[in-house]
Amino acid sequence: MSPFDRSVSRRKFLITAGASAVGSIFLHGCLGNPPDSFTRSQAVQPVSAANLSPEQRPETTTIKLGYIPIIESAPLIIAKEKGFFARHGMSDVVLDKQSSWGTMRDNTETGFEGGGVHGGQYQMPMPHLISEGIITKGNKKIPMYNLLQLVTHGNGIAIANKYREAGFALNASQAKGVISKEKSLGAQFVAAHTFPHVNQDFWIRYWFAAGGIDPDNDISLLPVPSAQTVSNMKTGTMGAFSTGDPWPYRIVADKVGYMAALTAEMWKEHPEEYLAIRADWVDKHPKATRAILKAVMEAQQWCDDFNNRQELSEILASRQYLNVSVKILLDPFMGKIDMGTGRVIDDRSMAPLYWKGEKGSVSYPFKSHELWFLTESVRWNFLPPDTLARAKTIIDAVNREDLWREAAKELGVAAADIPQSTSRGVETFFDGIKFDPENPKAYLDSLQIKRV
Repeated sequence: MSPFDRSVSRRKFLITAGASAVGSIFLHGCLGNPPDSFTRSQAVQPVSAANLSPEQRPETTTIKLGYIPIIESAPLIIAKEKGFFARHGMSDVVLDKQSSWGTMRDNTETGFEGGGVHGGQYQMPMPHLISEGIITKGNKKIPMYNLLQLVTHGNGIAIANKYREAGFALNASQAKGVISKEKSLGAQFVAAHTFPHVNQDFWIRYWFAAGGIDPDNDISLLPVPSAQTVSNMKTGTMGAFSTGDPWPYRIVADKVGYMAALTAEMWKEHPEEYLAIRADWVDKHPKATRAILKAVMEAQQWCDDFNNRQELSEILASRQYLNVSVKILLDPFMGKIDMGTGRVIDDRSMAPLYWKGEKGSVSYPFKSHELWFLTESVRWNFLPPDTLARAKTIIDAVNREDLWREAAKELGVAAADIPQSTSRGVETFFDGIKFDPENPKAYLDSLQIKRV
């Protein structure tokens, strides 16, 4: 096995990941600031399945896509509910609600023929870890293709009421004294995310480290199911939780805790969760893959019309999908975010976005963003340092931005909305740290707290 394969022991990983096997929620995301007057006339108009040319008619009408009941899944749900899948010839798309990220991984490994899924919604870099056999049984490599970014923004760091006076905020250093005091008394501040070595884990680690708090040594950081974390917050045994909608606003609405920071504040227009599908299915069904992409792209445009956000909230809130109250979803969707501290954000640029933002495309899967996830994995010793030497090969094997471009052109997306480069360029974080995809080592060198 390569160093990449050996870098994470399956046994060790599953001991950690198993704790999240019954949880399902991850930090959600959004990107950019859509025009207030975005209307359907501005979106690409859907086509009729009956009018599809032979070149565009899919090889199959069926696929099974797994999703987690959080707002990142909205484009998949809307593509189903509003008929976008059917209009592109994919009339038999099955959306399969997953109980946890561990279940999503397992069902991807099992595959459709074994009762699992062909693909669906993933945290990053799950598609790469599955492709490389890092988190599969027996380190079996199951090639995956990363096809589209579903959403950006919307994740948050929630803090239990027990620490309401501790000073937790975007700058975590304000609470460093409280954490140090607990440690000196023989206890540790306990924080959680919902699955190890992926988005939610990265967000809370970055936030703590930016405040001078070592997430591996100064606190106890664990993968814990969302519902269990909320109950633990109520009893005072859990201090912080890195998660995504609707959980942060349920925590605030239920007066369980408050929000210290949004990921939109930490990294404006950051990459979030993705649509990925097993490579064996995509290779066999290229036209069906483009049909799925076109349907999801249309759904993303529909979701980004703020005139649709009431209906979007009603669809997602149903028992079939997220099973929450409409209000829990609607206010954040409109950019009205109650942090639970008396601070209320009213800014649509902070709301979840799905199609386009100030920095351009949300939907397009930039390779530079995938490089950041691999680089951050090296930072925390989730992957070995020589991963960076192989990063281009790893990313090129998984990222299929070429299929995104083909689908966008077939759909009639304006040339201005199709990125010209696979890199979005230099990214800047809230603490002033910069990530230049041309020099990831410089990023690592600039970080004070790391394992590499």
